[in-house]
Order: sequence, then C-alpha cells, then structure tokens
Amino acid sequence: QVQVVESGGGLVQAGGSLRLSCAASGRAFSSYAMGWFRQAPGKERELVAAISWGGGSTDYSDSVKGRFTIFRGVAKNTVALQMNSLKPEDTAVYYCAARTVAGSGTYSHEEEYTYWGQGTQVTVSS
Repeated sequence: QVQVVESGGGLVQAGGSLRLSCAASGRAFSSYAMGWFRQAPGKERELVAAISWGGGSTDYSDSVKGRFTIFRGVAKNTVALQMNSLKPEDTAVYYCAARTVAGSGTYSHEEEYTYWGQGTQVTVSS
C-alpha cells in the first residue's frame, strides 16, 4: 500500500510565498514520478507541475510558469513545490500525486497517476 502525504499550505497574502512538501512511501525500491494538481471551488482539478523520477524533467501549467518550482528532495521519493508571487487565483486545494515508473518522463494528466494525497488548502488573500 503506497501512501502519499502532503504538508505545508495555509493562508498567505498576495505576492507572498509558500512551500508544499510531499512524500510517497510504502513500496521499497520503487521509482515514482510525481506531480502537483489543484482544484478550486467549482472547477476541475488541473495540473500545476510534474517532475520525473530523476528530477531532470519538469512540466508546468502556463498559469504558474516562472512563479512555481517543483523539485525533488534529498530522498528521491519526496517532492516540493515552491510557490512565489502568489495570486488570489492560486487559491485551491493542492494534491500531490505519484505513480511508479520505469523511465524518466513526466506525467501531466491526473488519470496517469495511481496514488494521491489527501490535499492541502492554499488560500491567497488579496
């Protein structure tokens, strides 16, 4: 059983920064590609950023490019999302997702992920 656990999130003023962290565990010696998605009230869940198992490939939604950075932690089964220059429209529940992989690609669609965290709220006030 794989568990995906997020931490971070909270309330921040527009222009501020937050960092989300995520760890996948439960299957020894597994390689995980990981991603962050978000869902705002009344909207569908959307990709924020994705990263390959080795960390060499990343993908971002156009709305966060240049403001958010996804990166691997020292432990390869961890990932963080650094969010800078936050805007009120970034307000959403943020989900970490993981999937086991054999290669080095990124995955940008939620149906490509197998394991999901419980979500963490990010609220940006204007």
